[in-house]
Amino acid sequence: MEVAKQPQKKQFAMWIFMELQLELVPFHYHNTPGFDVKLIGYINHIDDYGIITQTYILKGGTILQTNKVSRNISEPIKREVRQRCGFGCVICGFPLYEYDHMKEWAVVHEHIADDLTLLCDKHHKEVTNGLLPREKVLEANQNPFNLQEKRSSPMLLHYQGNTCEVEIGGNKFTTQSNGEITQLIPVLVDGIPIINFIIDSGNLLLNMVVFDQYNSVVLQIVNNELLYNTSPWDIVLEGKRLSIREKARKFLISMIFEPPNKIIIDKARLLCNGVEILVKPEYILLTNNKNLISGCKAINTQGGLIIGNTPIPIGGFMSIQGVNRYLGDSSEAVKWAKEMLND
Repeated sequence: MEVAKQPQKKQFAMWIFMELQLELVPFHYHNTPGFDVKLIGYINHIDDYGIITQTYILKGGTILQTNKVSRNISEPIKREVRQRCGFGCVICGFPLYEYDHMKEWAVVHEHIADDLTLLCDKHHKEVTNGLLPREKVLEANQNPFNLQEKRSSPMLLHYQGNTCEVEIGGNKFTTQSNGEITQLIPVLVDGIPIINFIIDSGNLLLNMVVFDQYNSVVLQIVNNELLYNTSPWDIVLEGKRLSIREKARKFLISMIFEPPNKIIIDKARLLCNGVEILVKPEYILLTNNKNLISGCKAINTQGGLIIGNTPIPIGGFMSIQGVNRYLGDSSEAVKWAKEMLND
């Protein structure tokens, strides 16, 4: 086997063999043909930190293969753990969590869904520091908080200021305080604000509701307080992005929180009373009537897309009262939208 050697560096070098690159290996370990035991031990050591997952080592003309499990947990295993734990810390239900090995990683070096659980940062640190007995974690794992309550515990979102912006399907809606209580409602269905910012004396309050196909509330944000129920197929809050899927590759919503005054929705299937609004990164599509909104901007507006009857009339850039409802298959509308955008 040929081994390609990179130009010598002062302290480190890179070797490439079998299309795999190993970096940060001390040069003195392989400055002569063949790899020795010290190099093999060093590779095993750095692999404990998840740098490499599989190595092929050339020693004395013989290929030695070593396989290690990466510290990175695969997405299917993560999803299985999330579903079993109710999409939150098993002790308190908080939506921000970490994957905890109930059997110490340093001992087992494997990722098995049944041996993993979800803990918020607070409880993860407590168990790591020995302040929370592992037995308490094992007990909570058998009966997670969110599955008992059928919802997550609330999480506060940090919004404030006198201006706000909602970007949905590439369309932008903005408003600013007029000195009184001011609202921005980019999507309103039958008088129900699907998305709503309220500005009141520097207090910026985000309100939002996401329904499933049975008109049951899945996600609710009330005055910046977020919580969700545990019925969806998958819920992930990573960094600033919240994604809720009704099944594989089928989003109910995927959105980004941008405090202090903005949200971005780039994928969604917004449902309410038989109305279906599909959101893609480049458009909003009302599938019921084949209404397409793309590349629009509404400044200092109160309303955006207004569907159905509203008890209190508000101004908006598109108002549709007569809507065909509960149509089911939307594939024809999606095909039409793609054709329109490609024209």
